[in-house]
Amino acid sequence: MTDQSESKNTLHELATNVLQEYDIVPEELSVIQGGSIKTVWKFSYNNSLYCLKRLKQPLDKVLFSANAQIYIKKSGGNVPGIILNKFSDPITAFNDQLFIVYEWLSGRDLNFSNRQDLSLAIEGLAKFHAASKGYSAMAGARVSSKLGKWPNQYESMMNKLTSWKELAGAKSGPQHRAYLACVDGILDLAAQALALLEKSKYSELTMEGSDAPVLCHQDYGKGNALLTAEGVYVIDLDGVTFDLPSRDLRKIIGKIAENRNRWDIRSTEDVLLWYSNINKISEEEKKVLYIDLLFPHWFFGLVKNQYDKLKDIKAAEIERITRLELSKAPVIRELLEKQY
Repeated sequence: MTDQSESKNTLHELATNVLQEYDIVPEELSVIQGGSIKTVWKFSYNNSLYCLKRLKQPLDKVLFSANAQIYIKKSGGNVPGIILNKFSDPITAFNDQLFIVYEWLSGRDLNFSNRQDLSLAIEGLAKFHAASKGYSAMAGARVSSKLGKWPNQYESMMNKLTSWKELAGAKSGPQHRAYLACVDGILDLAAQALALLEKSKYSELTMEGSDAPVLCHQDYGKGNALLTAEGVYVIDLDGVTFDLPSRDLRKIIGKIAENRNRWDIRSTEDVLLWYSNINKISEEEKKVLYIDLLFPHWFFGLVKNQYDKLKDIKAAEIERITRLELSKAPVIRELLEKQY
């Protein structure tokens, strides 16, 4: 039976059987996310609400992220608690599938377009990062880390952008002409970022013994930041990885710029101020963040859909993201100059 063909009755029976591994007989049980291997149930037991999740990752990945969540919770971070099964394990294997039971959180999604919500979200992220420091993966876990890898990742993305020029040249259509018209300016921007990264303190910040690295969420945004009566909670930690805080911050700042269709110094400095109120980052870390903002991640992310994933992208989208990427250069340079 495929996950697409699972009926409500089948999923209800599956959850009931899994919860027997916790000595739990749910009073109410409902599927709130289905249609794929990643399935989420909400259930009540002893006047409390819980979440049962079926995971799509293999065990070694789940060992890394689940134990990270337990560590962050014990360190005072606002993440849902994981309920141990009757064997005192956080992960339950059933029918060759993996499951975890979490505390259910009541709250609302934060709106990252609202200034007050954004400040709460950034402070919540800072608290999450701070609580993750010191985490060490257990034996058998597949460690996820981006530390020290940025220069090679920059070069890899630049090589792909260059190789796609040949692909675009062999195709007709306005989207390919738009790519060829835009990509050289984007490659110049990427080369500037790589040169600045190599001159920065990036290697020292990411080397063993540095206190800068944290566990980054990698997908922190609406839906993963929940405002509760106890503050902002961070949920869905499946993709956590070791890196500098700037990984999460870069994605948030970039999304703000995309939504507003412009870059500005104030919003970037506001994000860093809110963040540093909870988890102070050094001037050298700020420089590395600004350099990462300079790299054309957003252009690459868009055109990758066209040449790697073979999805049609409109020429106007390529032109719009190019204008946004090129317009940030003076803003980022001004931010960098403030650090020197």
